[in-house]
Amino acid sequence: MTTVYLIRHSVRLPKSYIESYTTKQNKTILDEKIILNEEGEMRAKILSQKEELQNIDVIYASNAVRTLQTAKYMMESQNLKVNIDERLNERVVGRPNDDIYKDWYQRQYLDENYKTEGGESQKEVRERVEEAFNEIIKKNKNKRIAIFSHGYAITFFLLKYCKLISVEDIKLKYEYKGKILFDKIISAPEVFKLSVDGENVTNIELIEFEDLPYRRGI
Repeated sequence: MTTVYLIRHSVRLPKSYIESYTTKQNKTILDEKIILNEEGEMRAKILSQKEELQNIDVIYASNAVRTLQTAKYMMESQNLKVNIDERLNERVVGRPNDDIYKDWYQRQYLDENYKTEGGESQKEVRERVEEAFNEIIKKNKNKRIAIFSHGYAITFFLLKYCKLISVEDIKLKYEYKGKILFDKIISAPEVFKLSVDGENVTNIELIEFEDLPYRRGI
């Protein structure tokens, strides 16, 4: 049995702390360079000490600084190297379109093909994450794998196996095998545990820790 932990990064530094950004690089590059804030570093360290997340065999992460900063405590404490895969990157949001579609956030979950100007759809994100996931489990059968990624990327991917019950504002309600798996706003960090038999996902759990209560980390 292969065990995969899908881990959303810890709390990042709000963009409001950036007064100016003089560069020719695009918004995606800016998003990839955002760091964790002080609380985010603390929560990432606490996460790495959890018994549930010990004896990891291999680590994968997106190429964002905040996922690598979240993963580094696990890497250092368990003497592991990281495999960076841009297919695990966060969804390219594009233009929010708040002035045109007030419900654009809900639309992206209710319609897998919906996307804002310059952005990716739910389906496009899920397909690239799924491609990476399938390669990872095929390469690491019967191992314990930690994958550090992002809120959209993880929740869009989970819709391959889960049913979306509702999306209210930014609160998501997911059902897996007839039971509620997730009914809240995604936290930072957040951990989902997937059990994989061969190449088939057989179970999904939300792993919560009392000393890491909800903290939104956009």
